[in-house]
Amino acid sequence: LGEAMEGFYGGCLCYGPPIENGFYYDMYIEDRGVSSTEFPALENRCKNIIKEKQPFERLEVKKEILLDMFKYNKFKCRILNEKVNTPTTTVYRCGPLIDLCRGPHVRHTGKIKALKIFKNSSTYWEGKADMETLQRIYGISFPDNKMMKEWEKFQEEARNRDHRKIGKEQELFFFHDLSPGSCFFLPRGAFLYNTLTDFIREEYHRRNFTEVVSPNIFNSKLWETSGHWQHYSENMFSFEIEKETFALKPMNCPGHCLMFAHRPRSWREMPLRLADFGVLHRNELSGTLSGLTRVRRFQQDDAHIFCTIEQIEEEIKGCLDFLKSVYSIFGFTFQLHLSTRPENYLGELEIWNHAEKQLQNSLDNFGVQWALNPGDGAFYGPKIDIKIKDALGRYHQCATIQLDFQLPIRFNLTYVGKDGDDKKRPVIIHRAVLGSVERMIAILAENYGGKWPFWLSPRQVMVVPVGPTSEEYARQVRIQPYAARFMSDVDLDQSCTLNKKIRNAQLAQYNFILVVGEKEKANHAVNVRTRDNKVHGEISVSSAIEKLKKFKSLRLPNAEEEF
Repeated sequence: LGEAMEGFYGGCLCYGPPIENGFYYDMYIEDRGVSSTEFPALENRCKNIIKEKQPFERLEVKKEILLDMFKYNKFKCRILNEKVNTPTTTVYRCGPLIDLCRGPHVRHTGKIKALKIFKNSSTYWEGKADMETLQRIYGISFPDNKMMKEWEKFQEEARNRDHRKIGKEQELFFFHDLSPGSCFFLPRGAFLYNTLTDFIREEYHRRNFTEVVSPNIFNSKLWETSGHWQHYSENMFSFEIEKETFALKPMNCPGHCLMFAHRPRSWREMPLRLADFGVLHRNELSGTLSGLTRVRRFQQDDAHIFCTIEQIEEEIKGCLDFLKSVYSIFGFTFQLHLSTRPENYLGELEIWNHAEKQLQNSLDNFGVQWALNPGDGAFYGPKIDIKIKDALGRYHQCATIQLDFQLPIRFNLTYVGKDGDDKKRPVIIHRAVLGSVERMIAILAENYGGKWPFWLSPRQVMVVPVGPTSEEYARQVRIQPYAARFMSDVDLDQSCTLNKKIRNAQLAQYNFILVVGEKEKANHAVNVRTRDNKVHGEISVSSAIEKLKKFKSLRLPNAEEEF
């Protein structure tokens, strides 16, 4: 790809790494961008390179020779000066192209049997907005054409399920250039959002979490205490008020530490589980913003558990049970990984060992297979990484279970122990199940392909009159599920036939379509069918609503079949 780009555009190649789904190359091209219309020409160049079976040749070259060789490319010189600390480094030769690369590679380009260039974007040098703008071109290759066809089929399915497409078609949300990275949720999207947070609130109540509300803006002194100012300030929106620096919060934990510390605490209060749906802001680069999956303004089902060292195992058990309950409702399976003490850990080894043992015990007793990621924990505590699997087989990390020994020290958090010692130090467990609500809506939209389960659906009931004489009764019927807090509508468009109205409701993904005519009016009934055209027949309005209430409370994934 780099050789083809250099020949086609004549710009300066930058980084060109492999990624999870293919690879990309960045290039600095002065005074122009890249168009997708150029992909076929680029692919043809790549195919010619493949036909030539150009060998990949590894070379070890002195740094000063490479600096002279790449003097035309300031980006390669930067890499050599800033990243290479040895007298020599490796480059690879492929035809006329020589580039910095660790390798290894296949023997020659002829080993590549199928290649596709499928996407381009703009980015900044090393992701810094004040640096040069680069053009990024993405590609993917396979050892045979069959695998390429399977990948293309998967991509087509993913495009059809893209949450941005579903959000537009179903009028759930939109974005605007006047507030980049901040989503406008329309009424139906807001219903989805609130239904998810209400679901978590129910679980909070059941599991003895206490919901709190904390400020959005904090003085930078708070972030200096927590350590975020030193390591995260570039990702925070900050501003000055009366000669003091303030910032919008990117996370809730420091504010919750202030809540814990605002009065003396006793061992009798532990564990203290503080939950917060506070609005968070993170200054993501504009080039990285992507629908609901990467935003600047979001909310999390964020909670922090303040507990004793001895309570860790039981609390982790509760966290695991919490996420299992939620994910089973959504139909997700998940993977668990325990990430343990890294080399740069802070704190006492004995505390780390004790905590890791409790995490292992919790995972062993949970009954779900888990794997070990040794040395992959944060410097301030071990963690459990959770990845959910969607309908397309893709994995997403949403949930968090993270132990933190350092934040209680930074904020000097203490409680009075059973023995009267008033300097006991709590442990903090950071946890979330949905993670970002925005991102979870994107994942769910793509997982369901826009066919929302009834309890979560932004279009639950459509009432369809048989003809004009039934319209008044249809209006009356529509009010009843609406009064029971269902998303119900009525189709009074007289230009459409009955069959057309039913079809429109099915295409719009209304879970239940209630057809009403003179017969139903006389019986105070409705004729029920589903978006999948299953006909359940006549039932009284009151009985229908009772069934819908039951389906909603049970959060059934297949209410249409169960009716």
